[in-house]
Amino acid sequence: MTPPPDFPLGPDRDPDDDPFRGVPLFGDLARMLNQQLGQPGFGPRDTARQFAVQVATGGQSESNVDPLVRIRLEELARVAELHVTQVTGLQVPTTGTALVEPVTRTRWVARTLDDHRELLEALSSSLATPPAESDEPTDPSDPFAMFAPLMELMGPMMVGLATGSMVGNLARRSFGQYDLPIPRPSGEPVLLVPTTIDEFASDWSLPADDVRLWVCIHELAHHAVLDVPHVRARLGHLLLAYASGFDPGAADLSDRLGSLDPEQLGDPSAMAGLLGSPDVILGALRSPAQDALLPDLEAVVAVVVGFVDHVMDTIGTGLFGDYAQLTEALRRRRVEASDADRFVERLLGLEMTQACYDRGRRFIDGVVERAGAEALARLWDEERNLPTPAEIDAPGLWLARIDLPLD
Repeated sequence: MTPPPDFPLGPDRDPDDDPFRGVPLFGDLARMLNQQLGQPGFGPRDTARQFAVQVATGGQSESNVDPLVRIRLEELARVAELHVTQVTGLQVPTTGTALVEPVTRTRWVARTLDDHRELLEALSSSLATPPAESDEPTDPSDPFAMFAPLMELMGPMMVGLATGSMVGNLARRSFGQYDLPIPRPSGEPVLLVPTTIDEFASDWSLPADDVRLWVCIHELAHHAVLDVPHVRARLGHLLLAYASGFDPGAADLSDRLGSLDPEQLGDPSAMAGLLGSPDVILGALRSPAQDALLPDLEAVVAVVVGFVDHVMDTIGTGLFGDYAQLTEALRRRRVEASDADRFVERLLGLEMTQACYDRGRRFIDGVVERAGAEALARLWDEERNLPTPAEIDAPGLWLARIDLPLD
């Protein structure tokens, strides 16, 4: 990657022509970027990985997973597998002997960036604002024209930082790999993060093994459902289409810049207020195409999380001594997300609010009440059996469509 021909800090430019002279913040940033271009490790993927690890670990080194904890989680995963298979009738996919892989947050970041590479690259490409194409000469009297080459130069780094921030925040919070219901490669061991699991158990004064087993059931139930070929294909297609559908909002950034007095451009507090919104930083707005996708995406997500909650309640009530207290604490945690977590979800079209879980569970309960738990197996027979958005809110319509008798 090389600087654009009219980059203001190029080696052949007269320093007197530097438009950033009155804005030290941007001048320093431009010089740093110009020096880093072409250096090893400067690129969206490298930036994403480095920044994700920084966010996930807080810049602190991590110890390897305790071998005793690893062994215990593997034992609990086998217990969870037996129950999940019995209740769902689905096989938990694996190509080796290990069902789960207890990992550090750093390892979680590396696997997630690899597993979701296609999705993250689509999101990055969608969020990246393309360079402006114009035959019109730059107006030297325009105080905002200087931002064009800088924003073009910053683009790849900002996309990498955005991706890294997203994955790093997920790594810091996740118990396993399905806090967000995104399909992973089939057959690989399920990632578990013992540090996060055990910290939660300690904070809530819950038995560590109970929390570990709950997480194993949750993760393996998701793993089984999301590995059903038509579920994987349908959800994967919708997520990829959504991630690819952002409409870069360069005009919005221009409008915001235009609202500032030129003298404010050298004021860090004014610029911080301007760039404080993630939507402005990413230069992205949700498009009409994404709005059209959301009902179908939300319907598939609702049926997956509703079914998993049903499976967990079916297993948990007979497996844990105080299942109500345990599941209340864990389910409260998942909907008490921070603004950063919600922003990550919104980027992917996955808003995991209580309303989403309640909607899915009402559908599952409605089917069970009308046709019995065995009717749920029809969901995983073929793609046409996945409920439509309207059917999620009216399970009787779904039952009628797939010709199941009503009791």
